Amino acid sequence: MNDLARRLLAEFTGTALLVTVVVGSGITAQQLSPGDTGLQLLENSTATVFGLAVLILVFGPVSGAHFNPVVSAVDWLAGRRHGTGLPAADLGGYILAQTAGGIAGAILANVMFDQRAMQISTHHRITGGHLVGEVVATAGLIAVIFALARTGRAGLSAAAVGGYIGAAYWFTSSTSFANPAVTIGRIFSDTFAGIAPSSTPGFIAAQIAGALLGLGLIALLYPTTPAAAADNVVVPHHTDPATTTGNPIPTTR
Repeated sequence: MNDLARRLLAEFTGTALLVTVVVGSGITAQQLSPGDTGLQLLENSTATVFGLAVLILVFGPVSGAHFNPVVSAVDWLAGRRHGTGLPAADLGGYILAQTAGGIAGAILANVMFDQRAMQISTHHRITGGHLVGEVVATAGLIAVIFALARTGRAGLSAAAVGGYIGAAYWFTSSTSFANPAVTIGRIFSDTFAGIAPSSTPGFIAAQIAGALLGLGLIALLYPTTPAAAADNVVVPHHTDPATTTGNPIPTTR
């Protein structure tokens, strides 16, 4: 298996398992704590924090553990000027792998809990406040990831990203989706963790806006960061330059 195929497999599997954690823990929360939304959110967020941290540690050395199209897109955008970051030729593959993984993860969670494998959420979430929440959640996520990368602390990403997402579950009105692939995957779960298809375009638009805002903030805070450190996200990992399309990704990325 060549290097790009390995990285795409890691992104597909990691995103699938992330959505399985989110949806599966949401189903469990509904079963364990019916009628208590606050406790359901606590159970759901706790599982997500630990699950995300472990997945970053497992898959990060292979693909960087993006698991998120806006993280991959910002990685490409941040490194474009210096020819670093995720190559443009690989970006589409990452996004497709992440999105397919998100859908597969929701279906897997449904099957594990003896629910219909294919279902569509009826959980409508679209309000002005929720959209602002998604902008804030995604901007913060990008800021955390790239602040660590640009200060040589990307190795802390598992704990920091997991911790941030866990906190953002509670301080944002949207419960911090902050990820287009996860958002699309959660369409396929008509549970506590789901999102109705009609709410999805607004959430994704807000996530894109938040990602750009977060990148802009990092550019202002760290304007003199060396080019080699511009794209060390999410976890330092290695690639084989001989099998990577486009410019080779630095081995410290």
